Amino acid sequence: MANTGKIKTIIGPVIDVLFEGENVSLPEIYTALEVTREDGQKLVLEVQQHLGEDSVRTVAMDSTEGLMRGMDVVDTGTNIKMPTGEQIRGRMFNVVGQAIDGIGFVSNQDGKPIHNKPPRFEDLSTSKEVLLTGIKVIDLIEPYSKGGKIGLFGGAGVGKTVLLWS
Repeated sequence: MANTGKIKTIIGPVIDVLFEGENVSLPEIYTALEVTREDGQKLVLEVQQHLGEDSVRTVAMDSTEGLMRGMDVVDTGTNIKMPTGEQIRGRMFNVVGQAIDGIGFVSNQDGKPIHNKPPRFEDLSTSKEVLLTGIKVIDLIEPYSKGGKIGLFGGAGVGKTVLLWS
């Protein structure tokens, strides 16, 4: 049986969840919890703090409108994951790894958790490499080096953040 709690308090995007009972345990920090709304849509919450013996404080990853105290909250037992691999190329995702471009479903079952440990020092590279962005104008005219500091200018909504995280 799933580890299930109940909504205790809702203050904007911050939701406190009560886990009580014999076979119930507190989820770990950064664990994803799910609340099913009345219309069947699932809202993902992320555990941020343990409040005491039986409660956790979470942050909602979407609007909390329509939620009520006493609604069931299910512990997924894992962090929020983002899909990886060839299937994500050219796609758009929301903060919890669900495709929002209308093309179709993308499984994040084998995805990477959004909270990872940093790489070990031995695994870091000190050689100079070019960051290939896939954008011809940038790769040919102004190539960027991986891990370096980049001064990138542009107006609002031109994709500067997407470029730096690609």
